[in-house]
Amino acid sequence: MTRTIPQKREISSLGLMTGAPSTAVLIPSEEKGIRFHFNGKTVTASVDNVVSTEHCTVIGNQDVQIMLIEHFMAACAICAIDAIDVELSHFEMPILDGGSKKWVELLGGAYKSNESYTVTEPVTYLNGKTHLVVLPSDELRITYGVNFNHPELNHRWVSFDGSNLDEIIEARTFGYLKELEMLQAAGYARGVSIENTVGMTDDGYTTELYSDFEPAKHKILDLIGDFYLTGYNPMNLKAEIIVKEAGHAVHVKTAKILKDKIR
Repeated sequence: MTRTIPQKREISSLGLMTGAPSTAVLIPSEEKGIRFHFNGKTVTASVDNVVSTEHCTVIGNQDVQIMLIEHFMAACAICAIDAIDVELSHFEMPILDGGSKKWVELLGGAYKSNESYTVTEPVTYLNGKTHLVVLPSDELRITYGVNFNHPELNHRWVSFDGSNLDEIIEARTFGYLKELEMLQAAGYARGVSIENTVGMTDDGYTTELYSDFEPAKHKILDLIGDFYLTGYNPMNLKAEIIVKEAGHAVHVKTAKILKDKIR
């Protein structure tokens, strides 16, 4: 059985990368799948449709590309939404609050379905310092390690076990403040603001954190969104997921392997 939203909803903000205004109209659907529409063209949320993981997750086909879908995908997973259409006024999703909180509210709140999945065998991605391992387990647990040049985020590990879901939902995107000007000159991060992004300084942050080690928790949110591109809701996955120093590219590479190991 599919799960969608009860009625059409609309929300707007800037795009994080382009800085352009973007409006998303969320439309209920009886057809399973998460579909994005822009300028009369459609692309379905699928790991097979990922065309870029530079700075954010981008899906596309020969007709259209949609940027920065991961926070919305994470919200759909958390709200157990698996049938919805998204009409966009711009090719980048609105950044909103920088996490998934506003998306979750718009989708009706967190919801746990009765579905559950297991992995048929361990899935492992190893590349130098980067590790991503998915192991069969009795319940979902995600442990994510980061190693940033920052006193609080150096060799830092954070976990999600269901009890701290709100902290994961509200965790905002982040970046080094000293790199912002360079990124904007290259055409990225033009929608960054103190409301949607945690800027990391040499010894602190540009804004008060919502919870301890918020940027590391945002990595868990990104993982949930990227893993939902498998077509299986990662919130229903009975697995131990351990990640070290990864990002969208590794999430997606692992998801391509994982989708054939879920039952």
